[in-house]
Amino acid sequence: KSYEEVTEIFVRVNSLGAKLRSSDLALAQITAKWPGSLKVFQSFEQQCSENGFPIDIAFMLKNLIVFLTKQSRYKGLNKIPTDSIKNGWEKAKIGMEFAIDFLRQNVNIDSPSLLSSNWIAVVVAIFGSRCDYKLTKIQEEELRQWVIAANIKGRFSRGSSETILDQDIASLQKNASVTSLFQLLDTQVGRREILENDLTQRDSRSSYFKSMFLAFKKDGAIDWYTSLMISWRAFGSKHKLQFHHIFPQAVLKNAGIDGKKINDICNLAFISGQTNRRLGAKLPSEYFPEVINQLGENALRSQCIPLDKNLWHLDKFDHFLRERRGLVTERLNQLLTE
Repeated sequence: KSYEEVTEIFVRVNSLGAKLRSSDLALAQITAKWPGSLKVFQSFEQQCSENGFPIDIAFMLKNLIVFLTKQSRYKGLNKIPTDSIKNGWEKAKIGMEFAIDFLRQNVNIDSPSLLSSNWIAVVVAIFGSRCDYKLTKIQEEELRQWVIAANIKGRFSRGSSETILDQDIASLQKNASVTSLFQLLDTQVGRREILENDLTQRDSRSSYFKSMFLAFKKDGAIDWYTSLMISWRAFGSKHKLQFHHIFPQAVLKNAGIDGKKINDICNLAFISGQTNRRLGAKLPSEYFPEVINQLGENALRSQCIPLDKNLWHLDKFDHFLRERRGLVTERLNQLLTE
């Protein structure tokens, strides 16, 4: 069928409540033109999952269309010859493998859950291909810093993600330079520096929260019971990473504290599910002394926990948030330059 006919089907199905994404339509078009392609995509999906970096087919298709057409939108896909799609897939796969390795090995992002957007990985893949996958020391440092900055600032969460991605792709087609990527980012966000107000009343969905994990992990943060390093890839249900309310939710709710303050990222820390359950509804004034006694002050310091014991009491909750927000802000600004 023509692109217009398929689009009409897409619109009609959407109107009936089955919300299809543009990637769903693209997958339908590709599998119709290239028999057996779904198994090819699923095989790579399984390979990534087995290697600890699960990605979905929508992410693969976005990489594919970018490598095929040097832009991110699917319109016109039906006009691309099947052989070109097959060749584009081989190139896109190499790009994705490079991007995953770069994120894991150079930026310590060992899970797509730590990305504010998967499109960051698409940019890394394109940059790698433009450099023939041979980065100089300076290119590696600059690309790593761009990934961290784009991730912290939520580069692809500030408007149309496809429009923003197309800007980055176009800049790399002109010049394979991280400088051009930084120029686009700086124009978008105004300043790279993080202010304390930027973190106010942010919850666990925030890009700042994911970057907190990266900073804490880099500083050697450990679980407050097992002493295992915090990891998004922890094995076993007991050690599976959770975010912990330092001042317990139930206690704060009973005290009439606003929900946004309760779930503020500066009231969250990273520990295992087992440890989270052990702490239950204890206040930090009860369990922090035990953590320090067993594991030392760095167990708290590595997660930017204020060591002033006066701030660990319920009546000092607001003061605790302000103090920790300052420490987290300082640490994230350091992360931007490391």
